[in-house]
Amino acid sequence: MNRVAVVGVSGLVGRTMLRVLEERNFPLSELLPVASHKSEGKEILFKGEKHKIISIAEAAGKKPDIALFSAGSDVSLEWAPVYAKNNTIVIDNSSAWRMNEEVPLIIPEINASAISREHRIIANPNCSTIQLLMVLAPLHRVYGIRRLVISTYQAVTGTGMKAVRQLENEIKGIKGDLAYPYSIFMNCLPHCDSFLDNGYTREEMKLVNETRKILGDESIRITATAVRLPVTGGHSESVNVEFNKQYNLADIKEILNETEGVVVRDNPSENIYPMPLDVSGSDEVFVGRIRKDYSLDNALNLWIVADNIRKGAATNAVQIAETIIKDKR
Repeated sequence: MNRVAVVGVSGLVGRTMLRVLEERNFPLSELLPVASHKSEGKEILFKGEKHKIISIAEAAGKKPDIALFSAGSDVSLEWAPVYAKNNTIVIDNSSAWRMNEEVPLIIPEINASAISREHRIIANPNCSTIQLLMVLAPLHRVYGIRRLVISTYQAVTGTGMKAVRQLENEIKGIKGDLAYPYSIFMNCLPHCDSFLDNGYTREEMKLVNETRKILGDESIRITATAVRLPVTGGHSESVNVEFNKQYNLADIKEILNETEGVVVRDNPSENIYPMPLDVSGSDEVFVGRIRKDYSLDNALNLWIVADNIRKGAATNAVQIAETIIKDKR
């Protein structure tokens, strides 16, 4: 049994972490719900029992075994080392530690072996990276990826509650606080996260850098465009892959059908393909529109959809915690 802190418990991902911990019957002896000062003292429900939200400092003093962080990069940079010094294993959902060479960036189905007993901070990848690599990692092992062209179509839930409220208000014709510089209702914004000097956004560069780190291959050529849509149910990705080796389409589908956590939904003649409406609330990653790119040798097109709050964040973090618990036994 383990004492588990959930830091950022009042947010979209934090609340989902609680739900996933309960659904998966995670073996914990005590839950320490943590949120900002404005939520301190409020109560949350977990497994039918009420738990009072405490401060991040108080939770650190209780020295939990595991802390699931989903409170933003600034909080993680300040507090993850504090928890780590207390021998707590921090699983961080922000971008703060992902590219730190000493911190493993983990998707359990792909690279759980990168976690050692010495690691006290473990990074949860970006939501778009997780669903991308759940599909691509098994193909990379067989064929080797030479180049990726990625276009994402991302739900407003990836930005947080403020963005969800903006969309809801705009649908109802209500003026309110804006998470985006423009209306998101009846619109799409080629703008996820902030722009960098190279003309790409941080979200787009996360796909580039995190993919190379997780696959352990700096030679993969990657370019990405990330777009925000008025959708709440999940992220979608159009992916063009160029392999180093020739492939057979039937073999590609067989590999993906046999991959844990991946569901092939691919029968265009019957209008069967993954959509955000269908994957909301699911922990699997769905792939369809699997077809050859006839404009380039050894190239393939894929359409990948997943619930960005569950497998893209909360579920992956809990799976990392489960891996740690299993290794301790």
